[in-house]
Amino acid sequence: MKAPGFWSNPPTRPGWQARLLAPLGALYASATARRMRGAGHRASVPVVCIGNLNAGGTGKTPTTLALMQSLSARGLAVHVVSRGYGGTLEGPVRVDEREHSAAQTGDEPLLMAAFGPVWVAKDRAAGVAAAEAAGAQVILLDDGFQNPSVEKSAALIVVDAAVGFGNGRCIPAGPLREPVTAGLARADAVLAIGPEDKVARFRRDWAQALAGIRVFSATLEPLQTGMHWNGLRVLAFAGIGRPGKFFETLRQTGANVVRMQALSDHQPLTHALYLRLDAEARREKAQLVTTEKDAVRLPMAQRRQVLTLPVRLRIADEAGLIEALRL
Repeated sequence: MKAPGFWSNPPTRPGWQARLLAPLGALYASATARRMRGAGHRASVPVVCIGNLNAGGTGKTPTTLALMQSLSARGLAVHVVSRGYGGTLEGPVRVDEREHSAAQTGDEPLLMAAFGPVWVAKDRAAGVAAAEAAGAQVILLDDGFQNPSVEKSAALIVVDAAVGFGNGRCIPAGPLREPVTAGLARADAVLAIGPEDKVARFRRDWAQALAGIRVFSATLEPLQTGMHWNGLRVLAFAGIGRPGKFFETLRQTGANVVRMQALSDHQPLTHALYLRLDAEARREKAQLVTTEKDAVRLPMAQRRQVLTLPVRLRIADEAGLIEALRL
C-alpha cells in the first residue's frame, strides 16, 4: 500500500485528513500500548532489537547487515531472528540461501543469510531460543519493536532522515505504529539514515522528542564491485519501502536511467511481470537493474539476466553506536 501524502506533512500542519482520523490513530496507539505490557522470553545472551516507529521501510535490513558484519569482526557469534515477512515457513528454521526461496523465508532473511546465521520464526521467542541453542552470542532481532514476546536487552530505532516521523500521528492518521515519545522511551539509540543535511533537519525538527537519547547518523552508499555504471542505459525496478531512494542512488553512479518501475514493498516478481519489464528494456535497449532484496525474489534463471546495485550502510560513529547498545 502506498502511504497517503498527508502522512508526510509537518507535525505542525498534519492536514485535515490526519485530524479527521486522529481518534482512530489514538485507538491504534492504545492497542500497541496494551500489547507491550506483556512479559517476554528472556534470553541468556544479549538480544538487540532493530526496529522502527514508522510503518514501512526505514533501512532496518542494511542496518542489520552492518551490525552483523561489525560484531562478527569483533569475534562474536551473531545470529539474526526474523519473523520472515512474506514467507510461508512457520519455523523456527535456519535460512539456507542454497535451499530456501524468498517465497518460503521472505526476501530480507534470504538476503541476510549470505552474511551469517539467520532464523525465521513466526514465534519470535521460539526463534530466539533456537538461535541460543545453536550457539549465538548476540541475537539481532529484525523488527519486533512493538512485539513483547521477547525481552530486549537493547533497542535501536532506525529512521529515514528524509521522512523522519512524518506528521507525528499514528496509523491511519499518520505513519506511526506508536507515539514518538512512547517508542523513544523504550529505545537506547536512534539511527538516522540519509545525507548530512537531511539528518541535520531531522535532528532539528524532532529536537524536543530526541532530547535525552543518543542519535547516530549513517549513509547508504553503493558497494564498489568493479561495475562501470557511467552512461549505461538501464531500466530500474524496485519493490522496497522507498523505491525513489534506489533510483536516485543509481543516477548518482552515472547510470542513464531511461525508465523506472516502482513496485510495492515485497511485491511478488511474477513471471508475467518479469516478461513485461524485460520486453520494455529490450525496446529501450536498456539493461534491467534492481536491488539486492528484489533480486532474491527472482527465479535463478531470471536473476542471471538482471544486474543488481548493492548498497552498504556506513555508520558515522559505529563504535559509539555499539557502545550505546551495550555490546
